[in-house]
Amino acid sequence: MRQITATQAAALLQDGDTLLIGGSGGGHAVPDALLAAVGERFRRTGEPRGITAVHPVGLGDGKTRGAGHLAQRGLLKRVASGTFVNSPGIARLALDEEIEAYTMPQGAMSQLMREMAAGRPGLLTKIGLHTFVDPRLGGARQSARATEDLIELVRFRGEDYLFYKPYQVNVAFLRGSAADEDGNISMEHEAVTLEMLSMAQATRRMGGIVVAQVRRIVPSGSLHPKMVKVPGILVDAVVVDADQWQTYETQDSPAYSGHLRVALEDVPRLPPGPRRVVARRGALELFEGAICNLGSGISTGIANVAAEEGILRRICLTNEQGNIGGAPASGNEAGAAMSPDAQVDQPYQFDFYDGGGLDLAFLSFAEFDAEGNVNVSRFGGRIVGPGGFINISQGAGSVVFGGTLTAGGAPKAVERVEQVTFSGPYARTRGQRVLYVTERAVFQLGEAGPELTEIAPGADIEADVIAAMGFRPRISPALRRMDTELFAEGPMGLAAKLQGRPPRAALKRFAMAQAAE
Repeated sequence: MRQITATQAAALLQDGDTLLIGGSGGGHAVPDALLAAVGERFRRTGEPRGITAVHPVGLGDGKTRGAGHLAQRGLLKRVASGTFVNSPGIARLALDEEIEAYTMPQGAMSQLMREMAAGRPGLLTKIGLHTFVDPRLGGARQSARATEDLIELVRFRGEDYLFYKPYQVNVAFLRGSAADEDGNISMEHEAVTLEMLSMAQATRRMGGIVVAQVRRIVPSGSLHPKMVKVPGILVDAVVVDADQWQTYETQDSPAYSGHLRVALEDVPRLPPGPRRVVARRGALELFEGAICNLGSGISTGIANVAAEEGILRRICLTNEQGNIGGAPASGNEAGAAMSPDAQVDQPYQFDFYDGGGLDLAFLSFAEFDAEGNVNVSRFGGRIVGPGGFINISQGAGSVVFGGTLTAGGAPKAVERVEQVTFSGPYARTRGQRVLYVTERAVFQLGEAGPELTEIAPGADIEADVIAAMGFRPRISPALRRMDTELFAEGPMGLAAKLQGRPPRAALKRFAMAQAAE
């Protein structure tokens, strides 16, 4: 194993190289010291130029760290990522047409790393069909300069699929907790493990260079083999950053890494307001044993409501980065989870999602339209990207989109969304149950688009709901008032309500097993 400095690692990149970067969101396993060294080298020397950066998850602190270190004119030629939300500098370069910008489903990119490692031609999947990722609707492009087709629409066995093409990787920057003297990398203090192994395997297969950033070096043979996430045979060099934090905000949380179990009931209570109302109405969809995903934004409040109601241990909350159980973190630390029951690699989590493993998905919306389409990826002059949204929303049995009906007085229910991140018509053909929950009304996807099914107590249909929308929805003949307890101060007795609801997912699996015998 060769130990080098971050400056030496940055010098490995040549003009036009493709750099594969591990990590997630607000600092989870992000090799920040390596990225910072690349940014510093470019400021000092003007090199390297025209590199392609590939990372399945958005990287950054929402300011200048993570992928933000690379957000310099001339350094980047192309960026392919799940989202730019963590790195506004990258989004600005895309908006200014300074780079070729693509945002793709996080799960598809994660699984593609595994395909590349195996030498397969690419990833064939239905994930992304009928969204802006579909070549018929844009091919994941977020800038006019992005002219190459990175995704193809193919016909296979009489059905439409998307084919995600592989990348030729020159250098991979990964991160772990420790490296032994043979280069074996552990990740025992990280909140996520992601696809670090697949990235290393893919890069090695292509003859590229794998560099791992770690906090410390330990003697050979001191790492338990089950702790080793990336074996030393795949690692070319190690960079030690003794000041490496677990995230950009937390130096070390044993609850994130699984070294400490904390009381899940300690999750803070949501303050009164629209966010609390939306989260509480979404939580009414829960049932005993439900396996769920919580998206970012307003939908993370489901965990707070479940804790307040004392039902957090009676459901299973997951996140796409690989945490199963516990209480998913929110804000800048989304991707971690407090006291998870299990942590699996991200590609396998998305296998579970894509295969229909989720009973419920709670996701936020930036806008939804008259056809039931939802947009979270590009709106209001911002490029965000889909992250795991497309995998999650297409794979879940039921989807609950949450958000306020207006933002700054402007409607979020519009005639036509700016970018389709979720297709209402496609969901309808697949029999998904889809709700759009706001603080003053609830809609359900019907044959003609979102149908108004519930309205807040005291609210007027025309003045308070339809006047705040950009289209006129169909009004259900069974329209009712939203439960008054959603707007009350104390708990709404959700624990007792769950007792009367059968664990539908478990019963379904049991029935399928019985039928197979």
